[in-house]
Amino acid sequence: MDVVKRVLVGRALRSEGLHETLLPKRLALPIFASDPLSSVAYATQEILLVLTVGGLAFLYLTPWIALAVVGLMAVVVLSYRQVVQTYPSGGGSYAVVSTNLGPSAGLVVAASLMVDYVMTVAVSVASGVDNIISAIPALNEYRTLMAVLFVALLAGVNIRGTRESGRVFAAPTYLFTAGVGIMCVTGLLRWLLGTAPVAESAHYGIRPEAGQGSLTGLALLLLALRAFSSGCTALTGVEAISNGVPAFRRPKPRNAAITMTAMGTIAVLMFSGITALALISKVHITDDACRLTGFSGDCTTTAQRTVIAQVAAAVFGGHHNLGFYYIQAATALVLVLAANTAFNGFPLLASILAQRRYLPHQLHTRGDRLAFSNGILSLAVVAGLLLWVFHASVTNLIHLYILGVFTSFTLCQAGMVRHWNRTLRTESDPVARRRHRSARTINGLGVLVTGVVLVIVLMTKFLQGAYLAVLAGLLLWVMMRAIRRHYDRTGAELAVTDPASDTAVPPRHHAVVLVPEINKPVMRALAYARACRPDSLEAVNVAVDQDEAKALRDQWSALDLQVPLKTLESPYREVTRPFVHYVRSLNRTRPQDLVSVFVSEYVVGRSWENLLHNQSELWLKSRLLLTPGVMVITVPWQLSSSVGRRRRPVGRAPGSVRRGEPLLRGTPRANPAGRMPGSPGPPPGRPGGPGDPGRGRP
Repeated sequence: MDVVKRVLVGRALRSEGLHETLLPKRLALPIFASDPLSSVAYATQEILLVLTVGGLAFLYLTPWIALAVVGLMAVVVLSYRQVVQTYPSGGGSYAVVSTNLGPSAGLVVAASLMVDYVMTVAVSVASGVDNIISAIPALNEYRTLMAVLFVALLAGVNIRGTRESGRVFAAPTYLFTAGVGIMCVTGLLRWLLGTAPVAESAHYGIRPEAGQGSLTGLALLLLALRAFSSGCTALTGVEAISNGVPAFRRPKPRNAAITMTAMGTIAVLMFSGITALALISKVHITDDACRLTGFSGDCTTTAQRTVIAQVAAAVFGGHHNLGFYYIQAATALVLVLAANTAFNGFPLLASILAQRRYLPHQLHTRGDRLAFSNGILSLAVVAGLLLWVFHASVTNLIHLYILGVFTSFTLCQAGMVRHWNRTLRTESDPVARRRHRSARTINGLGVLVTGVVLVIVLMTKFLQGAYLAVLAGLLLWVMMRAIRRHYDRTGAELAVTDPASDTAVPPRHHAVVLVPEINKPVMRALAYARACRPDSLEAVNVAVDQDEAKALRDQWSALDLQVPLKTLESPYREVTRPFVHYVRSLNRTRPQDLVSVFVSEYVVGRSWENLLHNQSELWLKSRLLLTPGVMVITVPWQLSSSVGRRRRPVGRAPGSVRRGEPLLRGTPRANPAGRMPGSPGPPPGRPGGPGDPGRGRP
C-alpha cells in the first residue's frame, strides 16, 4: 500500500517546505481563474437556451443581455480587487463578511460558497463531457461514468499538491485561451471581409414552447431577466483568487490583484467574441432537440452540438477540420480542469472554517503533499454523487448554480462598504481619504448591482431547482453552527478551572485484569498491572461455561500467582455485560477511587486477521469508556505475523505520527533518548543527560 500511495500521491513533503509551493502569477492564473475563463464556453449557450423557449423571435435580446453580463463582470472584478488588497490573509468573502457584518452573516457566505464550489465541479465537468460528446457522439451513453471518473482524476492530481496541479492545468488553460482568441479573430475577420461563418444549425427552425411565442410586457421582461441570470454563470469562480491570496508569491496582494485583472480582461474578451460569433453564424440551439425543425437524426437520442462547437465548425470550415477538433479538445479539457478552481477554493475555505471550529478539525490538516487532502476528498465525493444523481446533465445542474456565488458577492461588497466607512472615521490624510472614498464607491456599486442580480436569480431559478441549493446552504449553515456549539461546549468542559482539584491523586487505586483464559498475553497484562503498583489488584473471569471456569480456577491455583481470581456468573453466556456491571459496581461503592481495567490485545500483521481476534475486547472497551472514573489500559501482545511489520524501515514522514503510520525510509531515526541525530542533548542533570540518576536503567 505504501508503494501504491507513493506512486499516486508522491513523496511526502516536510512542513518547512510550504513556502516552495507558493505560486507565481503565470501558474496562479490557470489554478484560480480556470473556472471563470472556461465559463465563457457555456455562458452564451445558456442565454440562447432561455431565449429560444419563444422560438427565434427573441434572439435580438442576446447582445443586450451579453452587454449587461460584461458590465456586471467588470464591476465584480473591480470590487474584488479591493478585497484582495484589503484582506490579503485569505478567506475572501467569508473573511470580509465575518469581520464587518458578524459571524452569522459570515457563515451564510461560507455555506453559499461551499455549495457553489460543489456546483462548479459538477457543472464544469458535465459541460466538458458535453463538448467531448459533441466531437464524438458515440460516447453519449457513457456520459455519467466519464464525469465521475474526471472528478476522481482531478481529486488525485490536487492531492499531489497545488504547485503540481498548477503545472498540469496551466497548459490546457492557455491553449484554450489562445484557441478561442484565434477562433474569434478569424471569425470576425471573415465577417468583415464578407464571408461570414454559417453554423450547421442556421437553417433550423425552432418551435416555441406552448404559450411562449408572443410574449410582451412583463412576461418578456421576465424572459430577458431569466436569460440574464443564466448568462451570469460566466462570473462563477471570480472570488476564488480572493480566497487564495496566501498561495501567491510575495507581494501577495499585488500579485493577486494583477491576476484578477488579467482574468477579468481575458474572460470579457472571450465571452464577447463567442457571443458575437454565435449571432453572426446564426447558431440555433434549444433545451429540447425535438423543437428544432429540420434537425437531422433522432431528436430523442442524438445530442445537439454545443454553441462553441458549432461556432468552431463554422469558423474553421466544418466539424472534420483540425481547428474544430483543437477547439473541442481544448474546451473539453479546460472545462473539466476548471473544476480545479473549486478544488483549490473549497479546501482553503474549509480549512479556515475548521480553524475557527465551524467544521471538523481534520479539514484544517495538510496531507503528505501539503495540500488539504481531506477537503479535496470531501468535495470530490459530494460532486461525484451529484453528477451521478443528475446524470451529468448541464441543463439539470445549471439551475442549482450561481445562486450561492451572488449571495457571497452581495454580502462581501456590503461588508467592504462598512469597512471603508469605519476606516474613514479615523483616517485624517486627505489623499488616503480620497482613495478610500473611491474604493467605497466601487464596492457600493458592487452591492447594488450584485444585489439586483441576486434577486433576479432567486426569482427566475428558484422553482426550477435553485431551491435545492438554498436548502443545502441552509443545512450547511445549521450544521456549522452546531459544530461550533459542540467545540465550545467541549472546550469549556475540558478547561482547567481548579488545578489542585484536577491534578489530585485518587485516595485508592484498584486494578482489575480480565482473564478470559490463562496464556502469555494475560500474564503480560497481569505483570503490567503489578508494575503500576495499585492499592489492590484482582483478576476477573466471566464463567460462560462452568466446566471451563472450574478448570481455569484450578490452573490459576496451581500457578500460585498471588493474585485473587474472581469468577462472575453469566447465565446468558455473555462476557461484556457481567464484566461491565461488576466494574461499575466498584465505581459506585467508592466513586472517589480510581479503577483501572487491564485488557490484553493481540497485535496482528495482516488486516484480515483482525476479524479473528479482539472483537470481544473492542466491544468491552467501548462500553467501559463511557464509565467515569474507570481507566481502560490495553496491553498488546505481538503475534508472529506482526514480525514483518516490525521490521519495516523506521524513518518518519510528515504527518505520520499523527496518522499512526510506520516510519519510512530516508528519514533520520531518533536515538534512544528520543533525539534526532545531530541535535543537542539535554544539559547535565536534566532527564536523559549525563547526570540523570536513572540513566541506563531498563
